[in-house]
Amino acid sequence: MRPDLIALLPELVLAALAMVVLLAGLASGRARHGLLAGGALVSLAVTALALWYAAAATDPAARLFSGMFALDRFAVYFKALFLLSSALVILLSVDYLKRNDYRPGEYLALIMFATVGMMTMASGVNLAAIYVGLELMALSTYILAGYFRREVKSHEAATKYFVLGAFSSGVLLYGLSLIYGTTGTLDLGALTRALAAGKPATATVVGMALLACGFLFKVAAVPFHVWTPDVYEGAPTPITAFMSVGPKAAGFAMFLRVFLGGLAPLSASWIWLVGAAAVLTMIWGNVAALTQDNVKRMLAYSSIAHAGYALVGLVAGGAAGVNSVLFYMLVYTVTNLGAFGFVIMLESRGYAGETVTDYAGLARRHPGAAFGMLLFMLSLGGIPPTAGFMGKLYLFAAAVEAGYVWLVVVAVVMSAVSLYYYLRIVLQMYLRDGEGVEPAELVAAPWTERVIWACGAAVLVIGIVPAPFLAAARATAGVLGLS
Repeated sequence: MRPDLIALLPELVLAALAMVVLLAGLASGRARHGLLAGGALVSLAVTALALWYAAAATDPAARLFSGMFALDRFAVYFKALFLLSSALVILLSVDYLKRNDYRPGEYLALIMFATVGMMTMASGVNLAAIYVGLELMALSTYILAGYFRREVKSHEAATKYFVLGAFSSGVLLYGLSLIYGTTGTLDLGALTRALAAGKPATATVVGMALLACGFLFKVAAVPFHVWTPDVYEGAPTPITAFMSVGPKAAGFAMFLRVFLGGLAPLSASWIWLVGAAAVLTMIWGNVAALTQDNVKRMLAYSSIAHAGYALVGLVAGGAAGVNSVLFYMLVYTVTNLGAFGFVIMLESRGYAGETVTDYAGLARRHPGAAFGMLLFMLSLGGIPPTAGFMGKLYLFAAAVEAGYVWLVVVAVVMSAVSLYYYLRIVLQMYLRDGEGVEPAELVAAPWTERVIWACGAAVLVIGIVPAPFLAAARATAGVLGLS
C-alpha cells in the first residue's frame, strides 16, 4: 500500500464505516438503537487500530499528499483524543435517543463524520487541508445541533450556529487568501521560511489577524463566543457535550499547528491579540456564568472560560506551553463529559436536569451521583487532587516560565471566581431539600452511568498520577519545531 494511503487509513476506515452505519440506520428506522450504537463503537475501535498501524508504518517526519498531510505524534495524540471523546458521547447518546424516539443512524453517522473532519484537521500541515477538515467537522455539527427537529430551541440553535459559523468560515477563508496572495504558499513549513526571510507585508499581517478571528470563533473565545450559550442550551444534551470537547480540542490542535508552527515568525504581531482574547475569555466566561440558573448555559459559559485558560498555554508557547495545552485538552474532555453525563442522567428520570434547583437534595436521594458531580465540579474549578488542578497547574507554570505572570494572575483570580457557580450546584445537592423523585426512581441508564464513573475514575487517576499522561503530551514537543 502507498505511504499516502497508509497515513490516511484511519480517516478512510472511519468514513467508510460511517457510511455503513448511515445505511444501516436508514434500513432499520428508529429501531435497534443499541445495535447501531454498538456498530458505531466498533467502528471507532477499528479506526483506533488503523491509527496504531498507520502511526507505526509511517515516518512521522514525512509530508504526504504533496506536503499537505502528516501523521506525526502531535496528530496521533489528538486523533486518539477525538476517538475517545466520540466513543464516550455515543455511549451517552444510546438511551437519550431511545427516550426521545429519534432515528439513530444519521445521528451516529454525523458524529463519525465530524470525527473524520477533526482527525483531518489534526494532520493538516497545509492551510487548505486544515480548512477542508474544519468544514467537514462544522457541517456535521451544524446538523447535529438541530437534530431534534420537533424542538424549537434545537432549530434556533442550529440556525444561529450555522449563520455565525458560515460567517466565521468566510472570514477565515479570506485570511487564507491574503496569506496565500502575499507569500505564495499555504504550506506551513514553507510559510515559516517565507515569513522568516524578511518583513511581512501588511496584507499578510491582516490575513493572520483574520485567521486568528476565525480560529477564536471555533474555540468559542471572546468576543466570538455569542453563539455558544444558545447553541449549547438548544442542542441535544449529548451533542452539547460533544461540541464542548471534540470540536474545541480540534480548534486548539489547529491553533497550535498554525500559530506556533507556520505563523511563529509573526508571534510579535499575534501574541498580544491572543493574549487579550485569553483575558477577555476568562473574565467574561466566568462572570457571565455567575448569573446562570440553567446548568447547560452555565456549562456553556464555563466552556468559554476554559478556552481562555487553554489560550494561556498558547500565549506561553514553547514546548511547555504546547504540552500543557495538550494535557489540558485531555483533562477537560473527561471532566466535562462526566458533568454533562449527570445532566443527561437527571433528564432521564423525571427531572428537567437543566436548572440548578433540579439538583436540590440529590445527595440524600442518590449519594453516589452527588459525589460524582461534586468530583467534576471540583475538577472544573481546579481543586486538588483532581485532574483539573493538575491541568491548570501545568498551564500556569508554562505561562510563568515564559514571563506572562500577569496573565497567570488573571487566570488564578478567575479560577477562584468560578468556584462560586460550581459550588452552587454542590450547595443544592448537599444543603437543600429536593422534592419528588425517590431513590429507586433516580437510576441512570446503564451506559450513561458507566461513562460517568469512567470519567470520574479518569479525573482522579490523572489528578493523582499525571506523569504518564504528561509524558504522552511531551512526546509531541519536537513536532512543531519547539524544544
